[in-house]
Amino acid sequence: MFVRAWALLAATLLSLSAFAAGPEAFEGHDYTRVSPPQPVATGSRVEVLEFFWYGCPHCYQLEPALGAWLKTLPKDAQARRVPAVFRDDWMPGARLFHTLSQMKLLERVHPQVFRAYHEERINLNDPAVLGDWIARQGVDRKQFERIYNSFTTQSQAAQGGQLARTYGIQGVPAFIVDGKYQTSMSMTGSEARLFEVLDQLIAKARAERGGKKAAR
Repeated sequence: MFVRAWALLAATLLSLSAFAAGPEAFEGHDYTRVSPPQPVATGSRVEVLEFFWYGCPHCYQLEPALGAWLKTLPKDAQARRVPAVFRDDWMPGARLFHTLSQMKLLERVHPQVFRAYHEERINLNDPAVLGDWIARQGVDRKQFERIYNSFTTQSQAAQGGQLARTYGIQGVPAFIVDGKYQTSMSMTGSEARLFEVLDQLIAKARAERGGKKAAR
């Protein structure tokens, strides 16, 4: 709980500081180039991919600050969350994410999933346990289970795992900006620096697209 409280405080401080630019991001230290660059799914907007896993303690700790930072994204940038699948036991969490997304419940239930994994220690990888838990969140269990077990959801989860492999992601949380740049807190050394670097990489990608800075 102390870690959670500290994360919330960090998120507040980051929000109040408006994510100052900080020192220039250094290639090979703060970020690396993706080679070859990959296509994006956001059209004219700069894409920011977050690769995560619900069971990852670092993803859980980053979530409050990440949520605050996402609210500061300029209009010409778009974030996409992608559940990575490095092992078979990561697949249920990926299917859960995509099910909630299809049901348009992600914004409400996503934080609850993290809490279930890390605070309540509920085994959401167990289908029976997951069904009981999702019903307690006020979600239609039958509809949820139908979508969760669908071919579409399983395909989406598998595609997310493949995308992580395409980018050479070694651990989570990790971020890809516009298919060109990869960064993570393990590279930047702190949450605050991570968001400084992400802001700079968004600006860099925008410039490479020939665009002007958009309002936040």
